[in-house]
Amino acid sequence: MRCNYFARKLVARRLVGRWRADKWIVLLSCTLALPAFAEDDQHFSMVIERAQQLAEEAYQAPEETLPQVLRELNYDTYRQIRFNPEHAYWKDESPFSLQLFHSGFLFQTPITLNVIDNDTVAPLPFSAQDYTYDGNAATLKEQDLTGSGHAGFRLHYPLNSNEYDDEFGVFLGASYFRIVGQGQAYGLSTRGLAIDTASPEGEEFPAFREFWLYKPEADAEQIELLALMDSPSVSGAYRFVIQPGENTQVEVEAELFARQDITKLGVAPLTSMFTYGEASRERPDDFRPQVHDSDGLLIHAGSGEWIWRPLSNPSHLHTSAFVDDSPQGFGLMQRERDFNRYLDTEAQYHRRPSQWVVPLDDWGPGHVELVEIPTPDETHDNIVTYWVADDTLDAGESRRLHYLTHTLNTQPDAHNLGRAIRTRHGNAAVPGQADSASQDQRQFIVDFQGGALEELTADQPVKLDISAQHGEVLLPQVTALPNNGWRASFRLPASDQPSDVSLRLTLNGEPVSETWNYVWYPDDE
Repeated sequence: MRCNYFARKLVARRLVGRWRADKWIVLLSCTLALPAFAEDDQHFSMVIERAQQLAEEAYQAPEETLPQVLRELNYDTYRQIRFNPEHAYWKDESPFSLQLFHSGFLFQTPITLNVIDNDTVAPLPFSAQDYTYDGNAATLKEQDLTGSGHAGFRLHYPLNSNEYDDEFGVFLGASYFRIVGQGQAYGLSTRGLAIDTASPEGEEFPAFREFWLYKPEADAEQIELLALMDSPSVSGAYRFVIQPGENTQVEVEAELFARQDITKLGVAPLTSMFTYGEASRERPDDFRPQVHDSDGLLIHAGSGEWIWRPLSNPSHLHTSAFVDDSPQGFGLMQRERDFNRYLDTEAQYHRRPSQWVVPLDDWGPGHVELVEIPTPDETHDNIVTYWVADDTLDAGESRRLHYLTHTLNTQPDAHNLGRAIRTRHGNAAVPGQADSASQDQRQFIVDFQGGALEELTADQPVKLDISAQHGEVLLPQVTALPNNGWRASFRLPASDQPSDVSLRLTLNGEPVSETWNYVWYPDDE
């Protein structure tokens, strides 16, 4: 079972990998069609007022209204409760339909659902008639389930064909939600907000307590919903406009109100899983070559620089900060799209989407933060990334957020440079020479392909621009590959300290590849 939806306490042990991009000025062009801004939406205004009122009061944890019989459900029994698709809301009135999740097991705090239909707001009550109770769950049909509420909901649309309404979006647990586009399978999760992730004091998990869903029209191509968030430190009003398609996109607007000073406010957080990949030193005894929902963090800096950080499953918690000013976008990517890279017919890792975040206003100075958490297997999400502004959010203050997030199979359209398609490393010892000076060195190769590199021939003077924030780099060189790609290689000397290395390919002084950034931990075993 994947632990995408519930809270885990994190403890920070190390802060590494600060990287500051050069200050190049590039304009962002966004071709995605966006709905009108919602300032005049009376319902959204109402949710904003409620959030502001909550922030002016002491935090009150949700009341425990869930019947005991549901609180005590185990995993197997909970799985035997299913929503009846024949009871899907709106299925005969719109291309969109709504199905619900039953409370119980991990989902102990029900949410409130409302439907907005022609400006009329009506609650969507819990009904046991919407569900089938099989196996051990059958006894629940004889129980009084008053107060059950809803754990969450999922949205359906004829995404891949007109013959079937595919599930393309899920809101379930805290502030988590997931989306997929055409041909994609659920992988990483999105969150409304991250607070103090990987901090010594432990992470706070804000939760969506109530939703308002606009009933979609008969010819609707997008669906809109509102959400009220609450937590000990902050309350907030959210507006989501979701448009399913080849790359499903979500426009997010939010107004946040702080009850307490917030040390680290993570905006547009993405949560994923990385167990092992091509560069992993340690891997389980497993027939699958790689296991991950995402294999790298991609950043489009405010300067125009593209930065790629391959993900890892460390032995100790790692936190990296990529300092920037007004970022143009960031996201967790699943670049490996070939089934042969995974060989998993059930998990379908080659179909897991990448997800990209685009600010729709100026985020100013701050940093993209990447948190990598040790995990023994694929059942836990262990990768988190988000934006942290230098301007903190203190008690009594408010903040507006406006951004777009969307799935994709390839790369953002604006990324026209060579991309790192392979990162490998190993011992640099020369075979047959046990006393070689290189036996304690680490050999790295980074292969680039695509984008601007496709038009280059092997005889062109491509150079390697490489630097190390800590330590030294040995024998850096660049070599043309037979597949129209280019290989950067280097060695790191033996050391007991981490090495933070950045490199890119240039031609006539201009970058022709993204910047590859990696932190080598010699003791990370």
